[in-house]
Amino acid sequence: TAGNPDGSLNSGFGGSYFGSSYYGTERNESQSTIPATTWTLDTWGEYLLACSTADGKIYEWQLDRTTPTVAAQLSNAPVDNRGVFVTEERFVFALGAGGNPRKVQWSDREDNTTWSPLATNEAGDIELQTSGYIECAERIQGQTVILTDQDAHSATYIGGQFVYGFERIGTACGVIAPQASVSVQAGCFWMGDKNFYMYNGGQVQELPSEVDDYVFDGINRSQRSKICAVSNKQYNEIWWFYPSGDSIECDSYVAYNYRENIWFTGYMGRTCGVDLGAFKHPIFFCSETCRPFVHEFGFDYGNLEAPWAETGPISLGNGDTVMHVTDLIPDEKTQGDVQVKFKTRFHPNDTEREYGAYSMSNPTSVRFSGRQIRMRIETATLADWRVGTNRIEARPGGRR
Repeated sequence: TAGNPDGSLNSGFGGSYFGSSYYGTERNESQSTIPATTWTLDTWGEYLLACSTADGKIYEWQLDRTTPTVAAQLSNAPVDNRGVFVTEERFVFALGAGGNPRKVQWSDREDNTTWSPLATNEAGDIELQTSGYIECAERIQGQTVILTDQDAHSATYIGGQFVYGFERIGTACGVIAPQASVSVQAGCFWMGDKNFYMYNGGQVQELPSEVDDYVFDGINRSQRSKICAVSNKQYNEIWWFYPSGDSIECDSYVAYNYRENIWFTGYMGRTCGVDLGAFKHPIFFCSETCRPFVHEFGFDYGNLEAPWAETGPISLGNGDTVMHVTDLIPDEKTQGDVQVKFKTRFHPNDTEREYGAYSMSNPTSVRFSGRQIRMRIETATLADWRVGTNRIEARPGGRR
């Protein structure tokens, strides 16, 4: 189906809320954006359900191992939807159903072609009490989490006349894009407009992060509808791919290890992906070539840099003392797999000085001084390297 391949600024009619300015006044370029077209996909048993934000219809592809079939519009389902979702209880949710961006409409249980509520079925609908637009939904244990661009709601199956009970579980915590959320055993995680959030029951929690300014100041806001979240449960990680600077496609990532509470960032062009499960390894799709790549397997990095890791600024001493570093005692899985560089400053706005690369020995002789350092670890061989806690030996060199 046709759609918008890219997002664009909407500074014309319909680009903001009714009555937000005077008639005939020229608008600036900070108006709302027309989002790129995105698809939501979910499984109905062995069948695939799909809905495009541009088309709004729910399609079903019925798997047939003998006769090839094409996806067909789901019978009796609402149209002009913003997405589709299948709950743990086997109801199909139409998100933003019938062109109402706050409406959730669901089919009968175990019957995705019955949508009209009757006393003999469990089909139904509700309009959420929110000022936002429904963007996506995620499954967690015993609940369905529905995210708008302003807040978060939960849907819990209660049966009877009402079928589902709905509750607002968080305000001012909307999701930044329809694909920017993901659910794992630890809960539901998503990227907001200026923060990261998670929910595992109770109330939505904001995730403290040292990379907020770096990530949110660098996002190309006109293409934010392309932001995508992917889980990497083998290493307890959530990855968000986003377009940075003037890039039209996703070229950067921010990742969170929810088990160790660690954030890291980098550059990698990926548009979407799927975690291991149906496949032996995670598969992510390249934003430049549209080709699938098997991740967490082998040491072929294509046109990407070889892996490296770099710390944030680390203070030496108590902040007033200039330290002279003479030795580094490494902690590696196999010594010699990595080399290190150091970047030093005497004060935050000072010119940064770089030392190295140093090949690792025990101990490693180094020579540099400063009040704060950043350490960069680079692969020396294409191997499965691992680094623990390195120890730096230094002596004070005076005070100012």
